[in-house]
Amino acid sequence: MLAMTIGLFGTAAYSASKTVLVLGDSLSAEYGLARGTGWVALLEERLKQKRIDAAVINASISGETTSGGKARLGSLLSKHHPDIVVIELGGNDALRGLALDASEANFRDMIAMSRAAKAKVLLVGMQIPPNYGRDYTEKFFSIYPKLAKESKSELVPFLLDGVADKPGLFQPDRIHLLAQAHPRILDNVWPHLQILLSK
Repeated sequence: MLAMTIGLFGTAAYSASKTVLVLGDSLSAEYGLARGTGWVALLEERLKQKRIDAAVINASISGETTSGGKARLGSLLSKHHPDIVVIELGGNDALRGLALDASEANFRDMIAMSRAAKAKVLLVGMQIPPNYGRDYTEKFFSIYPKLAKESKSELVPFLLDGVADKPGLFQPDRIHLLAQAHPRILDNVWPHLQILLSK
């Protein structure tokens, strides 16, 4: 169904230049990687290959939380006037055991800020290891689909789908991924981003 939807638009759908703002943490900021090997850099390459006129602004910072992202978003929206905001945050909130209600409120505010700036939102889902307790991990993961449905935003169900269960794709810290994993990460994001680029 997704492929059919994309196919209906054709290349004409991408004629207008667009700006994509990626607001993320270390998974989007190329932590521990050579410059140009992370999924955001690979996204820029894919856009060029497909001749889609879109600029990518990577505003990701290692260690970023939803609180930090919210604090920075207003100035980023004013400066770059993005058509699409990709929100890839939350992992650091959970790893620090921060209150889920606060994280959810920050996400909701970032979505509202983006919408007020006339930008579409792509929310990127994350999961955390089960050692944080089943109740916390399940409630954390449920925030993303809940807010996507509530705000009618596009959702990447899980950024690390297909790589999180492969220890060989992780850096020695067992948190951050090697460059070899980032093409798959892009493949997880691309179908959902493509929908927004087509609108």
